[in-house]
Amino acid sequence: MREAVICEAVRTPIGRRNGAFAEVHAVDLSAHVLNTVLERTGLSADDVDDVVWGCVTQLGDQSGNVGRFALLAAGWPESVPGVTINRACGSSHQAIEFAAMGVMSGRYDLVVAGGVETMSRVPLGATRAVGQPYGPLMSGRYPGSTFEQGAGAEAMAVRWSFSRQQLDEFSLASHGKAAAATDAGAFAAQLAPLPSVPDFRVDEGIRRDSSLEKLAGLKSAFAEGGVVTAGNSSQISDGAAALVVTTPERAAERGLTPVARLHTGVVAGDDPTMVLSAPIPATAKLLKRSGVPLEDIGVYEVNEAFATVPLAWLSETGADPAKLNPLGGAVAVGHPLGASGAILMTRLIHHMHDNGIRYGLQAICEAGGTANATLVELVA
Repeated sequence: MREAVICEAVRTPIGRRNGAFAEVHAVDLSAHVLNTVLERTGLSADDVDDVVWGCVTQLGDQSGNVGRFALLAAGWPESVPGVTINRACGSSHQAIEFAAMGVMSGRYDLVVAGGVETMSRVPLGATRAVGQPYGPLMSGRYPGSTFEQGAGAEAMAVRWSFSRQQLDEFSLASHGKAAAATDAGAFAAQLAPLPSVPDFRVDEGIRRDSSLEKLAGLKSAFAEGGVVTAGNSSQISDGAAALVVTTPERAAERGLTPVARLHTGVVAGDDPTMVLSAPIPATAKLLKRSGVPLEDIGVYEVNEAFATVPLAWLSETGADPAKLNPLGGAVAVGHPLGASGAILMTRLIHHMHDNGIRYGLQAICEAGGTANATLVELVA
């Protein structure tokens, strides 16, 4: 079977809700990163077999086929197709996986994968305003469950006995790591600021003045007397990211330099009432399938939907905490749902390249109790 490699990965800075990207349409935000990957690789849009795009809240600005509309907005030929997929918070992670599967099988030679979410313009949960998404049979199987992520985060805190202080300490550290990475220029090569928003060049959500005292003053968000707050949860955000996925052979033909090989990918399911715990079985499945021991992996990106998620993952895997989210995570910089998987992968492979790290692992929890996990290997 053919190999799949990533040759370029770019992302916008992540904007706060109602912040720098509040007036930017999701299609235009997507078009910007699509054109940026072409500019940085020297590719022509005619080289692209498909655009595979993640987007979660497919309503309003995001109600159509954002992947297809974005490439048209970017001025690409009408002959280039595009598709939009939804695996909740892992949508663009799954987009990368689908791109890799197509390339490895021979159905594609070169794909641009990524995703977008403009949560300022299309609010979280807007698609549930009408109707009941679960239906009577699912609700009957899990009586009393709301399947809500906030409730799931509280349930995780109970199951793993996390205190409010533990969650707040993790969250404060996330802000600190993200600030330090920004100041060190760790994100400079991957960022694609919008010309229309010229003063917005770094992730907007980082709180440099945060403290344990400030975090302790926040009210519980999802349960009376609970431990999950806005301060130890991911931020509602806007952003987009795009990656070029192809074969080593096609990369050589086009003069591209592969950065990382998509070594192994899996998806797994877990308790849908807890919602957020599936990165744990997904990681176990990934390690078994890849044959690479956890201790040989140099960096882990586990999405910080809530601080409970990476902390539970650490507890169950026994992984080295020093390798986890070394540049901070979604608690600090935000979680633009449909873009987050591609943003994480962009951050991951650039970090591996900059630091000579052979293996990196990415895992992301998803509504419905599923998770994607991918192992990538640096191409020397």
